[in-house]
Amino acid sequence: MKTLTTTEELKEFCQDAAKHPFVTVDTEFLRERTYYSKLCLVQLAFPGEGDENAVLVDPLSKDLSLEPLYDLFRDESVVKVFHAARQDLEIFWVDAKVFPTPLFDTQVAAMVCGFGDQAGYETLVRKIVKEGVDKSSRFTDWARRPLTDAQKNYALADVTHLRVVYEYLAAELEKSGRGHWVTEELQVLTNPGTYDIQPQDAWRRIKTRTSSSKFLAVVRELAAFRENYAQTNNVPRNRVFKDDALVELASTKPKTGADLGASRLLLREARRGAIAEGILEAVAKGVSCPADKMPKPDRSKEKLQVNPALADLLRVLLKSKTENAGVAAKLIAPSADLDAIAAGQRDVAALSGWRMEVFGADALRLCDGKIGLAAKGQSVRVVEL
Repeated sequence: MKTLTTTEELKEFCQDAAKHPFVTVDTEFLRERTYYSKLCLVQLAFPGEGDENAVLVDPLSKDLSLEPLYDLFRDESVVKVFHAARQDLEIFWVDAKVFPTPLFDTQVAAMVCGFGDQAGYETLVRKIVKEGVDKSSRFTDWARRPLTDAQKNYALADVTHLRVVYEYLAAELEKSGRGHWVTEELQVLTNPGTYDIQPQDAWRRIKTRTSSSKFLAVVRELAAFRENYAQTNNVPRNRVFKDDALVELASTKPKTGADLGASRLLLREARRGAIAEGILEAVAKGVSCPADKMPKPDRSKEKLQVNPALADLLRVLLKSKTENAGVAAKLIAPSADLDAIAAGQRDVAALSGWRMEVFGADALRLCDGKIGLAAKGQSVRVVEL
């Protein structure tokens, strides 16, 4: 197996890859101690047998730039194939503001092809390639050099087997005519907003038991400070302070260092220095926030008048439709979406795109009393009314 350590070697490989219809891609990275992922290895392969036409790329080499790979990512004549691409794409977007196009994610395609919800790579290799995956190097320090042969074999298998998985799934999508389903799903993965986290919006991820605007104003400022600090210093959010400590601080509203010392949940490192100063400033800013600038909690779901009988019928319809289509129910509509439809909401994902074809159209007809459901043996069928 070959490890590329220079830009020229990578450029040569990418030029060869550009002559083929697709290239498979995977990465190994570390993130336990940093805010941003540290890219440690890139695996690439284009059509061939075994380790043929497959390489490892060492981004830690001082003689290597990833720009030839990014040029390949921009080449729309070559499909870039990943499995569960989200974290990989985040790395490339943060590093170079580039997305691989066109993109194919075998995890998304597998859900569309009836392999269940979030099918794992090992499962697809076992079912499609009819081989096992060596797990021995799964938990390893990919930043250490030199890499062992076991690490290299493990990493390379992630792109060599992926070639077979891709060819199988692409053929299945061609036969079923569901390729546009996958294309729709991948739009989220190639949206910069998926990865560009704005500190002032970080509060929306915090789970709280109160929706008081005054309380949320402090939560917003604390979350924004933490996000800014984590990004600037490249440390995980939880290394600054955890969510439960954030909620505690928003409740107690400390004004002094002594107040911080009384916290039950705040990390020791956060009770002094720059973090402590940032916390006190954020709390003061949140407390003094003008009423018209306070965050407005989303109370739309609180006002929903869900028809429980209709919601149950929608669940039966969804089960019937997904069984017939061979698609995981969660991929089409989570329980909350069904309740929203039963309450009269129409701005939900299940009522747009390919989901509308599979489920949404009949869901609306069920809500309007135009169809009913009838049991026939072990199946449920739609009855025109």
